[in-house]
Amino acid sequence: MGMDDKAYDINEELDNLERERIEKQNVLEANSVAHQAQLKMLRYQLNPHFLFNTLNAISTLILVQENKIANGMVTKLSEFLRYSLDKDPMKKVTLNSELHALKLYLDIEKVRFEDRLRVEFVVADDYKNALVPSMILQPIAENSIKYAIASQEDGGTIKVTVTRFANDLLLELADNGPGAEIKKGNLYRENGVGLANSRERLQALYNNNFSLVVANNKPKGVKVSIRMPYELEENT
Repeated sequence: MGMDDKAYDINEELDNLERERIEKQNVLEANSVAHQAQLKMLRYQLNPHFLFNTLNAISTLILVQENKIANGMVTKLSEFLRYSLDKDPMKKVTLNSELHALKLYLDIEKVRFEDRLRVEFVVADDYKNALVPSMILQPIAENSIKYAIASQEDGGTIKVTVTRFANDLLLELADNGPGAEIKKGNLYRENGVGLANSRERLQALYNNNFSLVVANNKPKGVKVSIRMPYELEENT
């Protein structure tokens, strides 16, 4: 084989390697685009029943001339929607910001359920600047509203607890509803994709350094516990 033939073979091999590299890069880019599209869908995946019920409640308040309460509800709904739509689901926010959004959501629901919905927060100020995925607690709270509050004549209590253990941040949302059957770490009652999406987001953000555990609450109800690395904003 002459020098020209060897040079041709080397160039052909380099061309093949370059084509393989480009193909792999295209596949990675396509997967990335698909992943981002899925995340954008999650961002807009607010429960339509929540919006319908809230708007219906506002309309009723206006009809009975409870304008001050109606205005307050509109303001909170607007702020909550702005937060949920503006925040990138793959970005982290401060716990303080996340809890503020959760309180907006629960305050809106409290107008609907009145004394039937009771809420407790147990959070030390030291953890307020810890970083957490945006909107990580709201789908869990929504499950509790639907199955623990709305389903009981006397309503119930949702309790949010945040603690720290070593290098981990622990988020817990519990209710005292009728409970549910738990299969393979998932709520058997859950027809939606709330917990599955939460696990996917945690996996994407923390790889395997997290846990999401669903358990029976005591004396009754359901408790969802999330463990993630304790991280702070760079400027804190």
